[in-house]
Amino acid sequence: MEREKIIETLSDWNFWFKEVETGIKRGGCIDRAVNIIKSKEIGIISGIRRSGKSTILLQLAKELIKNKGVNPKNILIINFEDYRWEEYSLDLLSEIWKTYNENIHEKGEIYLFLDEIHNIKGWERFVRTLYDLKDINIFATGSSSKLLSKEYATLLSGRYIPLFIYPLSFEEYLFFNKLDIKNSIELLARKDELLKHLNNYMKMGGFPKYVLVKDRELLSSYFETIILKDIVERYKVKEIGNLRKLAVFYLTNIANRITYNSIKKFLHLPLNSIERYSYYFEQVFLIYFVPCFSYSLKSQEKLPRKIYSADNGLAEVLGFRFMENYGKFMENLVFIELKRRFLKEEIYYYLKDNFEVDFVIKQGLKIKQLIQVCYSLEDEKTKKREIISLIKAGKELECRDLLVLTWDYKGIETSEGCRIKYMPLWQWLLLLG
Repeated sequence: MEREKIIETLSDWNFWFKEVETGIKRGGCIDRAVNIIKSKEIGIISGIRRSGKSTILLQLAKELIKNKGVNPKNILIINFEDYRWEEYSLDLLSEIWKTYNENIHEKGEIYLFLDEIHNIKGWERFVRTLYDLKDINIFATGSSSKLLSKEYATLLSGRYIPLFIYPLSFEEYLFFNKLDIKNSIELLARKDELLKHLNNYMKMGGFPKYVLVKDRELLSSYFETIILKDIVERYKVKEIGNLRKLAVFYLTNIANRITYNSIKKFLHLPLNSIERYSYYFEQVFLIYFVPCFSYSLKSQEKLPRKIYSADNGLAEVLGFRFMENYGKFMENLVFIELKRRFLKEEIYYYLKDNFEVDFVIKQGLKIKQLIQVCYSLEDEKTKKREIISLIKAGKELECRDLLVLTWDYKGIETSEGCRIKYMPLWQWLLLLG
């Protein structure tokens, strides 16, 4: 590829000669990224497509330039989804690196940002080679969990720190919608407005651009791109119709228990295809599968798993109607928030003798917390069922931290010697409890 074409393409993504649009700042993500740079390790940013990984790189570059005094020409951002690259190979990567060093770079540390690097086969060897040189800080992003596979971890010799990017949290969603609540008094005064936002957030999810433009077609296009580009192209899937059918089935059944055999009977798909496609969905962060807790790994593997979507908006647009499934959407929202908060803890659900608890949080050998999600507790039968399940699980798993998340009920009750805390979803999402 000609030098002039390389520089022309790179110039659109870099701050060398102009300002670049960086969108609304996601402060928490940028703070964590800056800390990774301070550690001098390789930063690996992963997450579902369109969750904001590319924007995070641009915002990180701007932070380094504006607040850390870094020369813009010492930052190189390469977006490997730019259609103008004629190939995706190590030769291209090497040619870009050579062109940058010969024509752009000025004296000082280099900050190399490799966006959607998984498109380059063998990228990890290139990154490891540069890492061993001095004065080069490296960030790489990708939309596949293979980016953090054991194979890559071995090749990078463990010299990296992962940073997973999810769609917007509720706090970020409020910020994107210009709702800035400064204190508890203002919170109470604007509670109705906040609950309206929560209702919208639960329905539309948190993909940054969608939150801003509110065009449902965007979510459909995201889904199709994930299916076609992240799965079909990457894994050479031929039965695209069956792949799409299974994905829609999962998005229609969020927060439900499933087995591959039950899906086989319902969708009339080959069992090996269901297993393979489900693995692909996990790899690209589209669908999550949560196991049932059991002290026996063998028993755990035989029990049904629960399905969750990476984003409520995908489930609402491509799955069932939102208005009929508040409880399921609340539970899905809670799951994603748990994934966002708990980096090392394990997440399960509990099921025994038809008593179910939505989330079991395990830290090491200890059960840290049990969480039940219920939209409304006005019906006494519903409340009794949810509480009995929580108490039984708490006693069996020796866990005293019992939490019920509701739409808008707050309180503390004691039942059968167990203390149960009730918290509104909005309060829990904003870490106000």
